[in-house]
Amino acid sequence: MQPENALLWEVSITEFLIVTVVLGGALAYMIGRSTALTWNGWGLTIFYTLLLTIAARFFHFSLFDGTFFLPFETAGTALYYAVIDFVVLFAFAALGRQVTRARQLSGQYGVLRDSDGAPVR
Repeated sequence: MQPENALLWEVSITEFLIVTVVLGGALAYMIGRSTALTWNGWGLTIFYTLLLTIAARFFHFSLFDGTFFLPFETAGTALYYAVIDFVVLFAFAALGRQVTRARQLSGQYGVLRDSDGAPVR
């Protein structure tokens, strides 16, 4: 497959959507959910998302002929697309964390809501 090297994806939009958005997004959502359920901080969420980003870059490299951090000639390109992958994956992780944390807090402090579920001001 010939790389396109677009602004957001390296090889093709299809592989970006499959690897980063669908598979990586689902895993990142679960990262956010698990760190919220265990009441861990944002630092652990960032660390786990960074590890997932490295795994996603490896899948781009091994399955779709993308770049990886070695050899050093391709490290700059790989770092650019790794930052994009990290931002996308962290957005999913933050979404999973916020949704789970909102459910936790509304269950714990249900008296702060009206009978229709709207927050009390």
